[in-house]
Parts: sequence; structure tokens; C-alpha cells
Amino acid sequence: MEEKKEAKIEIEIDEQTSNGIYSNLALITHSESEFIIDFIFFQPQNRKAKVRSRIITSPEHVKKMIAALQDNIAKYEAKFGQVKNPSKDLGSTKTEYYN
Repeated sequence: MEEKKEAKIEIEIDEQTSNGIYSNLALITHSESEFIIDFIFFQPQNRKAKVRSRIITSPEHVKKMIAALQDNIAKYEAKFGQVKNPSKDLGSTKTEYYN
């Protein structure tokens, strides 16, 4: 029986990328072969929002990302408590913005 060797990937990140970009809205579209996720920062007092970052990836990778996000949310909630879902709490699917 052969043992699988785990491939190690060395990941580098430049300073600008490591600072990150804040997003409070995401728009997701897809075709048969790819998903496009636009990360947006929306300020309630300003009616215009700008896409801050766009990720284009495969459906298979999106499915892996969903699993990883679900795992991380479960770990977060175990440590810090349940994350509220505004749409469920407000009885609506509309996102509310407050000043």
C-alpha cells in the first residue's frame, strides 16, 4: 500500500494584498464553467457602490470554498457564539442599513 505524500505549497503575499479590502456586499453570478464573485463596499449614505475585488473561479472550487466557510463559521460560533442572520431576525430577505 502506497503512502500519499502531502505536497507543501509555499504561499507569498505582498504588503498591499496582506492589508485586505473591506467588503459588506457580494454579488455572485455564474455560467456553466465559472463563478464570478464581486466584493463591494456599500456605504448607506452614498447611493453608489464600487466593486473592490472580483474573483473568477470554477464551480468545483466554489463548492470547496463553501465547505471551508461552513467549517470556519462552525468553529467561530463554537468560540464566540452564534452569528445572527439579519434576514431571519428581521423576517425579511432584504438587507437593512443603519446610520
